[in-house]
Amino acid sequence: MMTISAWSGDLSDQYLKQIVQLGADYIDFGYGDAFPGVKEQGYPDLDALLKIRRRVRSWGLDINRVTLPDVTERLMKGLPGGEIELENTCNALKVFGEAGIPIARQRFAGDTFENLTTYYQAVHRGGILTRGESLGLTEHKPATPTAEELQDWWTRFLEVYGRLVPIAEEYKVKLAIHPSDTPNIDTPFGGLGFHRVIDAFPSKQVGFLYCIGTRAEAGGSALVLDELTHYGRKGKIFLCHFRNVRGSLATAGGFEEALLDDGDMNMFKFILALHKVGFSGCINPDHIPILEGDGSGASLGLAYSIGYIKAMLAALAGIA
Repeated sequence: MMTISAWSGDLSDQYLKQIVQLGADYIDFGYGDAFPGVKEQGYPDLDALLKIRRRVRSWGLDINRVTLPDVTERLMKGLPGGEIELENTCNALKVFGEAGIPIARQRFAGDTFENLTTYYQAVHRGGILTRGESLGLTEHKPATPTAEELQDWWTRFLEVYGRLVPIAEEYKVKLAIHPSDTPNIDTPFGGLGFHRVIDAFPSKQVGFLYCIGTRAEAGGSALVLDELTHYGRKGKIFLCHFRNVRGSLATAGGFEEALLDDGDMNMFKFILALHKVGFSGCINPDHIPILEGDGSGASLGLAYSIGYIKAMLAALAGIA
């Protein structure tokens, strides 16, 4: 059965209460320094992490996904201090494993190519402002990595995952990779890169935080449905980011994020595709536009998104 996760927010009583009222099941932590200890010693403090988890669980929620300390250019380019980063992220994964956290993501510097697209604010129904990006508006595009530079990047990635995967297997933590966002051509974690990761590490603990919005930005509904089917039947989708978009880099030279019912895609088709491959993880509403009247804590956009997903899950239960 698919469930719903929400972002950690400020973890205040008000926020957690709102999340419970909206009907979410889990909390996701999206940043590598989200837990006490990371800034002080480079990796989370186990006791502090367990205290946070107990508090989250006291609300009837649980932690679904966390993020390991960032791997920066120091490690990815072999600069001084890189080995310390590698040790810190390995220690962090052990701490998360000891705490019983099921999914961890590792961020990697260099998995996106900056400044190829131009950001703008798109205006949607009722004046909603959303993220838009355009290739055509960029007048002076920077150079992208050469084949040799990309191979060096992959060599570093393989080194990092070569250390993390045995720990993930020992502690039964799933290592989830998010696709490169923005998904420009040749960015490492695109369609070809996803294959490369699981070819290099055919472990049950290695898979993807599959972001429907990001992959739709690369090629629209057809691409997303193909990938959900392919990686889903392999059991490689651990968590799913859920958002709609208009356009794509491939079809329109750009894209705009949209509310779940207001983009190009029929989101229920993705729910059906996930069901067909036996996906039983979390759906996480992601990159939610700010709606009129939003204040602190859980936003109106989040309430709308969770309600929309719960309605689709109810419809699925009626036909499955």
